[in-house]
Amino acid sequence: MTQNKRWIVPPLITPEADSALSAFPALLRQILFNRGYATDSEARAFLNAKPDFSTDPFQMTGMRQTVDRINYAIQNHEPIAIYGDYDVDGVTATALLVEALQFLNADVRGYIPNRFEEGYGLNNNALDDLKAKGVKLVITVDCGIRSPNEALYAKNLGLDLIISDHHQPADGDLPQAFAVINPKQRGDIYPDKDLAGVGIAYKIAEALVLDRGQLTVDRLPSTVNGLSLNSLLDLVALGTVADLAPLVGENRILVRQGLRQMKQTMRQGLFSLAAVADVKLDKVNATNIGFSLGPRLNAAGRLKEALAAYELLITKDASQAGQLAQELNVQNRERQGITRDMQIRAEEIAMKDDPNAFLLFAAQEDFNSGVVGLAASRLTETHYRPAIVASKGPEETRGSCRSIPEFHITNALDQCADLLVRHGGHAAAAGFTVKNENLSELVTRLKSIAADQLSKVDLRPTVTADAEVSLTEIRAELYEKCLKYLEPTGYGNPHAAFVARNVKVKSSRTVGADAKHLKLSLEDDEKFIHDAIGFRLGEWQKKMPPRVDILFTYEVNEYNGRIGYQLNLKDLKESS
Repeated sequence: MTQNKRWIVPPLITPEADSALSAFPALLRQILFNRGYATDSEARAFLNAKPDFSTDPFQMTGMRQTVDRINYAIQNHEPIAIYGDYDVDGVTATALLVEALQFLNADVRGYIPNRFEEGYGLNNNALDDLKAKGVKLVITVDCGIRSPNEALYAKNLGLDLIISDHHQPADGDLPQAFAVINPKQRGDIYPDKDLAGVGIAYKIAEALVLDRGQLTVDRLPSTVNGLSLNSLLDLVALGTVADLAPLVGENRILVRQGLRQMKQTMRQGLFSLAAVADVKLDKVNATNIGFSLGPRLNAAGRLKEALAAYELLITKDASQAGQLAQELNVQNRERQGITRDMQIRAEEIAMKDDPNAFLLFAAQEDFNSGVVGLAASRLTETHYRPAIVASKGPEETRGSCRSIPEFHITNALDQCADLLVRHGGHAAAAGFTVKNENLSELVTRLKSIAADQLSKVDLRPTVTADAEVSLTEIRAELYEKCLKYLEPTGYGNPHAAFVARNVKVKSSRTVGADAKHLKLSLEDDEKFIHDAIGFRLGEWQKKMPPRVDILFTYEVNEYNGRIGYQLNLKDLKESS
């Protein structure tokens, strides 16, 4: 059977909050309360995706210096390079700033390193190359905060370097750059610390517009020098959702506006990408980005180099866009096959090596370094342990880490910094490079840190529901009058989930490759039949009880032009 999960149903809404939220349907009141919105004004700000704080970009440390330096470069025709990362966040951030600066008549070009030849972040060879091409100003997006040596190298080369990044800065001094923009840096007063790299790139563009329009953040002009900030929001939505930035606060606002922009985009690359992914742009949502558009954009950087994804986003040529989208689609299918094989082998290595370890580790010479993170994700998902999958080279090993809420993986790497060439990331995901002679000691130390922190923790995945309901309450009206207003949903703002007990199973069957998924027909007390799908729950079909307790979300299901609704099962148990 599937791994035993803990079901959590939060406490009932308090009478005070219930009264304060009386303008909303009862179930929506509970959902809002669960998400921390207990007053009418807070709830409306959330549902309408309106900021409850100032989003003035000049609150960010380093923004004034950044805008002044960019303006100087534009006025003096100095070449500018936008130095990105090879994932969707980095590619969209690079495309966004290049596009914005082109509108402002800057001499600007994008640079995205090759994952396999250059690795993550800034590197000295790239800085040499940019200097040789006459570049005077380098602006990083989605990288650089943990590159102090490279920042010093740029300074000695005579390059002005502006670092914009959203990753956690290391303890101690920041890189010696002309300016550093990162809301997580010590002393920064910008209220939202969770912007993705592309979100921070957007704030730079916003600051440039504000500086020219001399207006307040609440009265942004529609265009400046032909630059429309709205036209950049489709890129913000793509990068923010794909990077799993939490969809709350300003991210929620930007992604909702970005999805609206995607529905009316004039970006040729998006048209072509949506076509190969079978996504209807007029109905696009965050789920489409996370499962269809994002993986295809990521595929380029995982297997070869991310330039194809970058060029797709900036091209105005429909023919080139179509060709690039097809190329990414083929690479994504290839990536899926490589990932499946690597997941199997990584699990075999990790479980054979130390099946009871609190941190799982697998390294192999022929592991593709662009896919190791996906394999680590599956290990973590399957075994509910932090996991590392690494590609071992002749001299160095590059690892990708995924973790669980109980274990901050980047903090753990910080404790091993003396062994590492470089590292960085978030609480739940990180990457590192280590000399091979230090690899064994690194693994031993990380496993010891994990054992210290996790040995007394109940290591079972939790699934949280918003409320316990009768299945008879689940109808199309619930979605239309209640649930759709929670969009965009995703990381940090999950789909509303519910528990229903003692539900009758009318029929069940497996679907999908290797019969991995479960398809059910469930009957409620009024004899109404609900379609249900349970991804990776196919093994239940062999011993399906007549009645089950289910934890599920309720979603629109469009198939062959017909729109219906279905239960998406997150877990089920035999009714007791």
